Order: sequence, then C-alpha cells, then structure tokens
Amino acid sequence: MLDTKRRLLLKGSMAAGSVGAAVGAGLLTPQLVLAQWNESAFKARDISTALTDLLGDDAPETSDKIKIKAPDIAENGAVVPITVETDLEDVTSITIIASKNQTPLIASFELSETALPFVSTRIKMAETSDVVAVVKAGDKLYQSAKNVKVTIGGCGG
Repeated sequence: MLDTKRRLLLKGSMAAGSVGAAVGAGLLTPQLVLAQWNESAFKARDISTALTDLLGDDAPETSDKIKIKAPDIAENGAVVPITVETDLEDVTSITIIASKNQTPLIASFELSETALPFVSTRIKMAETSDVVAVVKAGDKLYQSAKNVKVTIGGCGG
C-alpha cells in the first residue's frame, strides 16, 4: 500500500513539473488552455446587448418548459444556488442572467447533443432581482424567470 502511494506521488510530481516547465518556457499559455470567452457579452451592461453578443438574438420567447430552482430568499447574495433544467428538445445552450447585476450575464453553458439539459451552479447577485434562464433549442431562444430576494448583496453591496 505504501508503494502505491509513493508511485502516485511521483506521477503527480512529474506531471506538475512538466506543466510548470512548459508554462515557464512559454510553450503553454493560459489563453490556450482556457475555454473560449465572449468578452463583449460578459462585459455588457444590459441584457439585450449581452444576449445579442452571445446568442445572436435578444428576444427569447417565454416557456413553461424551463424550470429554475432557486431560493425565494437568499440570505447572502454572494452564494445563491441555482439549478436550471428543461424538457425542450435539441437544447444547445443554457444561459443564466441576474437582471439587476451591473453586468447581468452570469454564465453560459454549451451542451453537446447527448448531454441532459440541466445545469447547477452558484451565482452572485447584487440585489433582489429576477434570475433569468435563457435556453437555446434548435434556432430559437426560450426564457423563464424567477424572482430571488437578496438580503445581503454579494457584489460589494
């Protein structure tokens, strides 16, 4: 058993050392490792601009097939648990928006065609507002919203 732990430690050390050497030599840069990021959408100050930059459209249709699970009252806006799932077919992305945040676009998840249309995360909310889930299914956008009351703001408030 001791020998197995030693081998595991040696393998991990070798892997970490190799990555460190590659970063130090400039062969591996963080931009190559990180996922694609739509900077203009995530820095947008309004929902319409964020959705247009991210999904190419800013007019989602309201759907009761999208279910948002979030607390009615969040005691701390710094950590608000959110779950979004849908029964819609051909879902390719799920986007989460906090409508009154300074930058409302919180997260966007690209899904493969074999993935279940379900995401769960924790978000920051500046104040009481609607949490909006926008689902792209086929070529159409659908949305649903849930109001979450925040007692202590999580974005510096």
